[in-house]
Order: sequence, then structure tokens, then C-alpha cells
Amino acid sequence: MTEINRFKLEWECRRGMRELDKMIMPFYKNHFDDLSEIQQQAFVQMLSYTDPELFRWVMLQEKAPNQAISDLIELMRSKIER
Repeated sequence: MTEINRFKLEWECRRGMRELDKMIMPFYKNHFDDLSEIQQQAFVQMLSYTDPELFRWVMLQEKAPNQAISDLIELMRSKIER
């Protein structure tokens, strides 16, 4: 497994958009450790994109750049506490 810097990852979960903050950080804290290695790598990769890109994917306005990120976003959306 590729080593993941948890401090850096948590910092990158803090986004500039409130809508993303309410989804990404809670998902990271509550579910990241339960993800498969492939899902964890997709999460890390997802965080390298800009807030506007993430927002469009999360709001289903555009498709994510690959299936792994798309599947992860679907999982994140399913875990949102309503």
C-alpha cells in the first residue's frame, strides 16, 4: 500500500466551499479507514482537483474524470447524514 500522509490528507479535506466541507471532512473522519486501498487512492486523487470541479461532480452536474472517483463520490453521497 502506498503510504498516506494523514496530516496532509486531513488538511486537504478542508475546502473553500461550505458544501464540500460538509461532505468531504465528515466522510474522511467516519469512513476513510473502511475504504479499500483503491478507494483510498481515489480519495487522495480526488482531493487534487479544484473546488469548482469537485462541486460539479458532487452535485452531479458533470462526470468525474474516472470511474474510481465517480464511484467514490456516489459512496460519499450515500453516506451524507440527512
